[in-house]
Amino acid sequence: MSLKYKVYLVSDSTGETLDRIFLSLKSQFKNFDYEKKEFVFIRTEQQIDKIIHDCKSNKNPIILYTIVETKLAKYLAKTSEKNGIACFGILGNLILSFSKLLNQKASHKPSAQHVLDEDYYKRIEAIQFTMVHDDGKKTDDIEKSDIILLGVSRTSKTPTSIYLANRGFKTMNIPLVLNQDIPISLKDKSFKHCVIGLYADPERLSDIRRNRVAIMNDNNTTKYTNLEFIKEEVENSKKLFRKYDWPTIDVTRKSVEETAASIVKIYDIKKEK
Repeated sequence: MSLKYKVYLVSDSTGETLDRIFLSLKSQFKNFDYEKKEFVFIRTEQQIDKIIHDCKSNKNPIILYTIVETKLAKYLAKTSEKNGIACFGILGNLILSFSKLLNQKASHKPSAQHVLDEDYYKRIEAIQFTMVHDDGKKTDDIEKSDIILLGVSRTSKTPTSIYLANRGFKTMNIPLVLNQDIPISLKDKSFKHCVIGLYADPERLSDIRRNRVAIMNDNNTTKYTNLEFIKEEVENSKKLFRKYDWPTIDVTRKSVEETAASIVKIYDIKKEK
């Protein structure tokens, strides 16, 4: 029987960076049984003492931390070692290495990545744009988009758009519905914006749609979940993508993050042309 670990994620900021790193780390180990506990905005030794006290009351504790203030980071490391607790700093060595490479001293300022700078306001603007232009609600200003996503229902257009918006891309997504035309500007060969088609395996789509219908308790959607109808939908969407020579992504087994990464790569290539 494998050990169960108590993982403490300790951050002097929102904890977002640390959570993503841990997500990547744990994915490398199939038999990692753990319970996670997060501590954010940790800025004092007293807060750390409380975390150490909690660690001591649990079996197999592990601390992962992102604390940029040197004195506090050392205090956590030394106190953990003193109490026999496994403790790993995520950013410490990297910041030190960069400091040496760039030949300049790091600020060691907590939450520095969340400063209200130009990039921050760019992300906010992108999120607002994306929400307004979700699901084809508004297409008259399509030229303001950085990225336009098209696909039949349940091809992850909305979550992918929101994820891209959080990275600063103004993203419009347009559903492909039978007998409903796409915006006329997309048909113009001179339209040089980044247009990408999303599609998925019909059987997978059918499963997803059936689950959605069950949750909504809507029995009047037989066509929406019918496999033959979905096959026709997907095939028509592929024909449309080929007609206008739009790059496509099969999202059948892809996470939103993987799909977004592929989209950004296509966007960068198109931008370089």
